[in-house]
Formats: sequence, structure tokens, C-alpha cells
Amino acid sequence: MISARNRFAGKVKSIELQDLIGKVKIQVPPPIKITCVITKEAVDELKIKKGDRVTVFVKATEVMILK
Repeated sequence: MISARNRFAGKVKSIELQDLIGKVKIQVPPPIKITCVITKEAVDELKIKKGDRVTVFVKATEVMILK
């Protein structure tokens, strides 16, 4: 169970992959852009691609993406 109070539905605007890291830029209303830095492995496992609808979870210590 995920228990983050701050959830934002958004759309993936871009993905930049490096050796081990992926920068996923997500646009959420009103338009706000959030950049999440996650492992390349997580990008691959979630099969995130540009244009996908995702949910961003923001906690005091981390940001999570749910597809």
C-alpha cells in the first residue's frame, strides 16, 4: 500500500537516459513540471515512455512514479 498524501496525475514530457540514471520530466496541472531522477532499471521495469499518463507521489524524502 502506498500512502503519500501528495499525488499528482500527469503526462511524461521527456525521458533522458544515462548509464544508470533516468531523468523523467512530467507535466502536472496547472502546468507544473516535475523532474524525477530514478534508476534506468526503474524506467525499464515501469516501461515509461514519452506521452504516458502517470501518477507522481511526493513525500518529504522522496518522489515516486506509478504507471
